[in-house]
Order: sequence, then C-alpha cells, then structure tokens
Amino acid sequence: MQESLKSVLEVQELDIKMIRLMRLKKQRQGELQQIESLRSELREQQEEKRQEIENFNKEVTSLEANIAELNERIKTLEAKQSSVKKVEEFNALTHEMTSAERERISHEQQISNLVDKRAFEEEILEKIKTSLEASETNSKELESDIKSSITRINNEGAELKGQRDVIVKTADSVTLKIYERLLRNKKDRVVVPIENRTCSGCHIALTAQHENLVRKGKNLVFCEHCSRIHYWQESEALEGTSIATKRRRRRVLTS
Repeated sequence: MQESLKSVLEVQELDIKMIRLMRLKKQRQGELQQIESLRSELREQQEEKRQEIENFNKEVTSLEANIAELNERIKTLEAKQSSVKKVEEFNALTHEMTSAERERISHEQQISNLVDKRAFEEEILEKIKTSLEASETNSKELESDIKSSITRINNEGAELKGQRDVIVKTADSVTLKIYERLLRNKKDRVVVPIENRTCSGCHIALTAQHENLVRKGKNLVFCEHCSRIHYWQESEALEGTSIATKRRRRRVLTS
C-alpha cells in the first residue's frame, strides 16, 4: 500500500502549495478590497457633505426670499402709515410693522447660523477631498504591486496544477479519491507519517498495533483520532519522492 501512496504524496505536496497560494491570493484580494472600501467610504462622506451644504444653500435662499418679501411688506406698511389719520389705524400698522421686523431679524439670525454651519461643513468637505485625492494617489502603486502579485500567484498555481494533472494520471484512483475527500474537509496534509508512534497530523499517541499495521503497508490505515492516512516514512517505496528528501533533510539537521 505504500506504493499506492507514493503518487498521492506527490500530489499532496502540490496541493498544499496551491492551498497556500490560494490563501495568499485571498489575503491580497482582501487588501485590494480594503483600499477600495476606504475610497468608497470617503466618496460617500464627500457626497453626504455636498448634500448637506446644498441643503444649507436651499435654506438660506428660502430665508433670503422671505426677508425680501418682509422688506416689501414693511415698505408697504410704512407707506400706508404715512397716509392714515386715525390713531387706531396708525397703531395697528405700527404693530404689524414691528411684527414683520421681528420676523425679518429672526430670519437674518437663522441665515447667519446656517452660513456658519455651511462654512464648517465646507471645511470638512475640503479635508475629505484632500484625503480622497491622497488615497487615490498613494494607493496606485500599492494596487499595482498587489495586482502583479495576484498575477504571479495565478501563474504559479496554473503551473502547479499542470504538474498535478500529470501525476494524477499515474495515481491509484481509489486512494486518490479518499485523499481528495479528506483534503476537502481539512484543507491541510491528510497523508502523514507516524513519528515516535504519534500521528504527525493531530500529534496524539498511537498504539503499537496501529504502528505495526502502518509498517506492513498492506492496507490504508487511518488515524483513529483525526482520520488522516498514515504511512511509514522509512518505506523504500517512498525513495525518490519529495517526502524522502525531506526525511533525509531532517536527519541531517538532527545529526
């Protein structure tokens, strides 16, 4: 059974590389989304401030029109007052003029307050514009680097997939299907060696009987704790694979 795992182990090495690439790609795409999200937020804030300023302008225009009407009304009342002879009529016109004058003063105060608020919002709008321009300028190079990185990731992924497709043709189909099902669930190495009678996947101790079954290599042996497939890394069937190369590398480091 170790022989049937040989091709699957090679496939696994390629799959792990592709999984890492996909994670890196997702991370880089997230960075692009963050940049665009920041710009979108600034654009929304800019549009909100423009709308607020426009509303202030409309209110000011409306109040100015009211003031113009009140001024005309006051002039008309003054003209009438100069021609009346009765005290009662004169006093009534005076009261009406005073009321109109108070209303005009109130509108003028409202306009003054609105103009102050508008000036404040215009200052904020200018700051938002500056931030948006700086964001668009500064992020161009960063976006270009990220997009180039994603392109390189795609190219490397395509190359790895091509290598995988070649190896898959020689792999045991039954073992490969089991491996692929486990890989979909764990998104990590699912064919792992036993090290010091311990699963190198979940790092839980195994029985001597379990180790003997893996040593014999007659059937697929699954970890009773994490369901990974176990293999005996001293198997001659693995010689010449990247797994054997890593094993020798570990020996050198240990010595």
